[in-house]
Amino acid sequence: MGDDMMSYNGGVALAMKGKECVAIACDKRYGVQNRTIATNFTKIFQYGDYCFVSFCGLATDRRFGPYFVFSLVIGLDPKTGETFVYDSDNIGAISDNVNLATVGTASDYIFGLGELFFKPNMNADELFEATSQSLLNGVDRDSASGWGVLVYVVEKDKVTVRELKGRQD
Repeated sequence: MGDDMMSYNGGVALAMKGKECVAIACDKRYGVQNRTIATNFTKIFQYGDYCFVSFCGLATDRRFGPYFVFSLVIGLDPKTGETFVYDSDNIGAISDNVNLATVGTASDYIFGLGELFFKPNMNADELFEATSQSLLNGVDRDSASGWGVLVYVVEKDKVTVRELKGRQD
C-alpha cells in the first residue's frame, strides 16, 4: 500500500458492461492506511434512475480542494438499452466509454481479473458473476480493501443490489 493521499483510506470499485445491463461494485472497508475503521462503508451513490457513481480515494475532510478521488460512472439508456462506463482521475480526465474500469488501491489486481472474467454481451446474471468474482478475488490481494462487496446491476426495468461477504481480516 502506498503512502500517498489516494491510498490513505483504501477501497476499490469496479464497473463492467453487459448486454443491456451494466454493473458497478465496491468493497465495504473504510480505513486509515492498514487500520480498519469501518466495515460498512459504501462508495456507490445513485443519481437518477439509471446513473450510479463510485468514488475511491481520500474520504476524509472535504472542506478543501482538490478532491483526492478517482471516480467511476455507469449508466443505462432505458429506451435503447445502451450502457455507459466511464472512469475519471482526480483532475477530471475522463476515459472513453469502456467495457471495464476500476479505481482504488486494488485496481491493478481487479482490472486483470475483470479482463479474465469479461466477455461481450453478458446477461445480467453473467455480469453479476463476472463483477462479483473479479472484485472478491481482487480484494483478497490488497490489505487496504475488502470486508465484503456491494454489487449493483442496472437493467432497463430494475436495479438489483446484492451484498456479498468476503474475507473479514
